[in-house]
Amino acid sequence: MKILFFARHSTYLRNFESVLRLLAERGHRVHIALERQESLGGREMLERLRAEYPGITAGQAPHRKDGWFKLATRLRLGLDYLRYLEPAYATAPRLESRARERTPRFVLALTRSLAAGAAGRRLLARWIWRMEQSVPVSTEVADYIRGEAPDAVLITPLVGVVASDELDCLYGARALGIPTALCVWSWDHLSSKALIRTVPDRVFVWNPTQAEEARALHAVPATRIVVTGAQCFDQWFDRGPSRSRAEFCRRVGLPDDRPFLLWVCSSLFRGSPPEAGFVVRWVRALRGSADAALRDAHVLIRPHPQRLAEWQHVPLQDLGPGVAFWGGNPVDAGSRADYFDSLHHSAAVAGLNTSAFVEGAIAGRPIYAVLPPEYHDNQEGTIHFHYLLTVAGGLLHASRTLEEHAAQLAAALRGEIPDPERSRRFVEAFVRPQGLTRPSTPLFVDAVEALPGVARVPETRVATRLSRFEVRVLRRLLRTNAGRRWLDSPRDAGGGKHAKDDARRAARLQGAGAAR
Repeated sequence: MKILFFARHSTYLRNFESVLRLLAERGHRVHIALERQESLGGREMLERLRAEYPGITAGQAPHRKDGWFKLATRLRLGLDYLRYLEPAYATAPRLESRARERTPRFVLALTRSLAAGAAGRRLLARWIWRMEQSVPVSTEVADYIRGEAPDAVLITPLVGVVASDELDCLYGARALGIPTALCVWSWDHLSSKALIRTVPDRVFVWNPTQAEEARALHAVPATRIVVTGAQCFDQWFDRGPSRSRAEFCRRVGLPDDRPFLLWVCSSLFRGSPPEAGFVVRWVRALRGSADAALRDAHVLIRPHPQRLAEWQHVPLQDLGPGVAFWGGNPVDAGSRADYFDSLHHSAAVAGLNTSAFVEGAIAGRPIYAVLPPEYHDNQEGTIHFHYLLTVAGGLLHASRTLEEHAAQLAAALRGEIPDPERSRRFVEAFVRPQGLTRPSTPLFVDAVEALPGVARVPETRVATRLSRFEVRVLRRLLRTNAGRRWLDSPRDAGGGKHAKDDARRAARLQGAGAAR
């Protein structure tokens, strides 16, 4: 079969590399359509796949050129904002504030004046949704999909919080009668990103927890949800270290005379305190411990690949010997071996909120998290972090103070780990719900192969004559200064990333027009 896979950029393919390989090995053709480029190693990974499998090809995704994109994006961002006002997000104010920055001013004004209550918000959401549904399907996107002639269309992430053509790709495929599937990219995407505004024929999720998120937070019918397990973690199972502990310690610059603790850095909300400063405090708390084993333990700090800049002026040498800073983005065989070795050879893994916790659990390490108040929004202020505390009894050994945290780590160094089966239970429930010995990648590929035979729900647009008139009026307003002021968001006015994304997209389309 021919599969058309839309992805925001090539780094998003990192979590589907095993799927792409198995699809190619089963004889399927996969064309990957990328919306934009990136610089975190995903492009090199994709080039390796293309060189290894002739059935995998890649190119530029289609972009809407009919002038509707900006208005459609504003309407979609307004729907996302209203989502975060629902009771499910009462304990996650940072998600609401992040969405508010991108929300058109007219939606914010109507929410304050006419839709402050739950019933009013839902009426407002219904009105905006009808207008969004009245935006015509992009002929450019539909023509591109028709030309590729796929048997199925896959999309990731679809629920991104920035301007994207992915929803137009979904609409184009559905208008052509081609079966579609959302490939959920990560463990936080259904609870912390955009709304699934139009439900594809299938939504592939990791586990029953994500299946419930899809039902409760996105109104996805249970018949469209497929639990495949987390295919992106298959590569860490049944894997051994690539080098001995002594060799690894020499590689990272640590003496091989005592255990080391691994700190795994996180991707934090914009505006959060730099993690680097907290890690320095963390190391100093360990060094000040009354427990000799903890005080003298070595420390390996693994940076997050997107937050390297905050470490440039951190004086790690002032922390004394036995502290190393090392690690890259695990997107090729060498960097993945380095990453797994750092997990495998550590005595324990610690951090704030990162998927490295899950990978550490697969490697059999105990996982520790400290919950400082300055990072509350990134931890207990999100929905997905609570899964680390609750699913199958919880994965994390969590503490609220550095003192309590240090005591837990000291006990781990002595081999005193309460409930040592905690990591295994969590992995079985959250990563491989079909069984620890059953890889998720074949289940995912089976679900893709079943797409051409699904009982498709007929494409129905809820546009009315009134909503089509209203959306045309809004489009005309975008051409006036007053209209732009009300349809733009607070972030647009400040020249934030969302505005820059739109500017880059406009320049790209202008350049493409000049080339034609």
